[in-house]
Amino acid sequence: MKCPYCKENKDKVIDSRSSEAGRVIRRRRHCLVCKRRFTTYEKVGESFKLCVIKKDNLRVPYDREKVIAGLQKACYKRPVSAEQVQQMADRIEEDIFRHSDKEVSSKFIGESAMRHLRTVDKVAYIRFASVYRQFDDAGDLLEEVTQAISEPDNSTQPKLFTD
Repeated sequence: MKCPYCKENKDKVIDSRSSEAGRVIRRRRHCLVCKRRFTTYEKVGESFKLCVIKKDNLRVPYDREKVIAGLQKACYKRPVSAEQVQQMADRIEEDIFRHSDKEVSSKFIGESAMRHLRTVDKVAYIRFASVYRQFDDAGDLLEEVTQAISEPDNSTQPKLFTD
């Protein structure tokens, strides 16, 4: 691996870790020439791409960044860390790859995202659900909020409402 600083091909791996639900190996390297450290990521090449089937039956390539962007919008100004968002994205991907290896519906991805958001932060869950489910009126939204409130709180986040 060429050092990004001095461009020499002499380095030593200091640390290796798995990331993105085990699909990527992160390696911390030390250049033996300039003595600087850098990180590389190794990923298995895929012979095919996962396709997402949208509501209108259009097929588009799966994009992890779109999942993360949706989670981040739902969690905006909520006590949810960037690491928690990444972990949710990992769990959503695990659900996807357990369910299918070539095509997955956008509905499956959205339901998985809601299931994971519900356990992390109920306000973020309601935000996501209100956009994803496109509630027709306030009554539908209120029903969803009531259902979320009545569930036991499994998260480590503070309760949304007090008795």
